[in-house]
Amino acid sequence: MRISHWAIIVILLIIHISCSHQEKKQKNLLLPIIGDKKISKIGETIDTIYHSIGHFTLINQYREIITDTILTNKIYVADFFFATCQSICPKMSHQLRRVQDSFANKSDFLILSHTVNPEHDTAEVLRIYGEKYGTTKNKWHLLTGNKKTIYDLARHHYLINADETEGEGNLFIHSELFLLIDKERRIRGIYDGTDSLQVNQLIRDIHLLYKEYKS
Repeated sequence: MRISHWAIIVILLIIHISCSHQEKKQKNLLLPIIGDKKISKIGETIDTIYHSIGHFTLINQYREIITDTILTNKIYVADFFFATCQSICPKMSHQLRRVQDSFANKSDFLILSHTVNPEHDTAEVLRIYGEKYGTTKNKWHLLTGNKKTIYDLARHHYLINADETEGEGNLFIHSELFLLIDKERRIRGIYDGTDSLQVNQLIRDIHLLYKEYKS
């Protein structure tokens, strides 16, 4: 079957527009995308698939079921803590309060704090913890649930480095990291949540991320 001259021009134009769109998306990125990536090719269209946060079902401090659908069209910060921690967790929670207050008027911004000691940190324990640190309902979720689910999220989704024995018995993942996640659920920044200067940078980077979506 012969393809007409005009059909070839139309096909080339579609390919050009698609490639230009991909290039524009990359040029508009103000922050790096962290994690492994794969190249996908369908016909003449080449796309990059980045590591992203997958599915989960957990419970927050108000006994509400929270699934990954809450992340739709949201920028958010994630971390891992436990309520009885007396070392880094209080510092991290104070810093997250700063982050929460900085974006109090942004309806598309969230904070997800995952307990790594769900056997102790029930919804009621987390509610009391949240009251202590000033969590705002529907803005900052303190999450508990199945321990394996939480540890799989930490290791394989949020890429928190942890020995496979962590999570067994009384051993916990103990991470000071805050992770900035974009609306496509991609990791865009990693910060020391105990360092006020790095949290300042996190706040600046969240503003940069909002600029990406406006460009």
